[in-house]
Amino acid sequence: MSFWGLLRHRDFRHLWAADALSQTGSRVSVLAVPLLAVSELHASAFEVSLLRAAETAAYLVLGLQTGAWCARRRSRPVLVATDLLRAAALLSIPIAAAFGVLTFAQVIAAVAVSGVLTVAFEVSATSYLPAMIGRDRVVDGNSLLQLNRSVGAVAGPGLAGYLVQWFTAPAALLVDSLTYLWSALWLGTIRRREPRPEQKPRATTRADIAAGIRFVWQHPLLRATAIYGASRSLTQAMHMAVAVVFLIRDVGVSPGTVGVLGTVGLTGALLAAVVTRRLADIVGSARLLWLIAVLTGLAFLLYPLTGPGWGLVWYVVATFVASFGVIVASVLGVSFEQQVCPDDLLPRVNATVQVAAWGAIPLGSLLGGALAELAGTRVTLWVAAGGVLLSAVFLLLSPLTRVRDLPRQLSRPGEGAGRQRKSAT
Repeated sequence: MSFWGLLRHRDFRHLWAADALSQTGSRVSVLAVPLLAVSELHASAFEVSLLRAAETAAYLVLGLQTGAWCARRRSRPVLVATDLLRAAALLSIPIAAAFGVLTFAQVIAAVAVSGVLTVAFEVSATSYLPAMIGRDRVVDGNSLLQLNRSVGAVAGPGLAGYLVQWFTAPAALLVDSLTYLWSALWLGTIRRREPRPEQKPRATTRADIAAGIRFVWQHPLLRATAIYGASRSLTQAMHMAVAVVFLIRDVGVSPGTVGVLGTVGLTGALLAAVVTRRLADIVGSARLLWLIAVLTGLAFLLYPLTGPGWGLVWYVVATFVASFGVIVASVLGVSFEQQVCPDDLLPRVNATVQVAAWGAIPLGSLLGGALAELAGTRVTLWVAAGGVLLSAVFLLLSPLTRVRDLPRQLSRPGEGAGRQRKSAT
């Protein structure tokens, strides 16, 4: 079945439809929430930074526990429930605004609750996909889902700007809450019912978490990709923390131009979602992963070269190549986890990898902000770019460079590590 042919699979098509509009809605909130805090609640810069921290801190604080919890439950009911609860959390903001009682505390609470629910949704969704379409098709499935995210990344900020400008920020969040309802309705129409997870002797949450961490650590390739993802997220977050300030204050562009630069550059993400499977077939998935890691690091080195006028081309090229590389690496990394991990361990392994990557984001943001205060934004961009490039070393020093393709066999902790070491030599 081809890349687009997977949409003939009814249940996947409904999953894809559920995800499509929801991804754009989520991107609307990324811009609408801080605009709401600044324009209507008169929040300080520090308070605005707390919103991003509240949204992503759930991965660091509860990510591993959520993986253990999801491993004991069917995925589809978790997906529907978390969508409905996220809709309710965000809907509370425009309702409170309509009655004139909205406070910053409520906004940050709604964002934090949504962040916790998002952790459960993402862990369950990643575990659900191979059960729905089979492990041999997960690269195509992840590519189509990443296409949704890429479209959302390109369209969401512009849509958010118009919604806030024409209707107010609470109205933009109302739109996002409705997209979660849309997603829940489509997920509810999926016909395939999962078997109930095998009821094993009750293990402690700590033991479940340890099993997921141990599985990742004992597989050389999975360990390398997880460490790479965490280190890249840390240094990429340093970049993102200062990029807008750099463009406006150092380069001197308008906020509108910032949006245009991002939209044009992020078209690389759209291209990546379409061609990843084809590139993996031609080059080999393992080779492509470490090559794309190096290419992404080199792309980040172009950001500090950005200047006024034609110097903005550096920013567009860097964003195009970097977004292309990040999506390719994401599709390959997630697909590898889904192919190599046993079903009962998959939620815990997904949680371990996501905590490593997403948990690094708030730390990287704080580091980027602190370094910018000490040395300036351009220096921070150079340091972040060097960090993204050096992250590729974790892949280059692993057995990944000695194989053409990532392995696809199912394995258990211990036995899988040995098999992967053997196949990589």
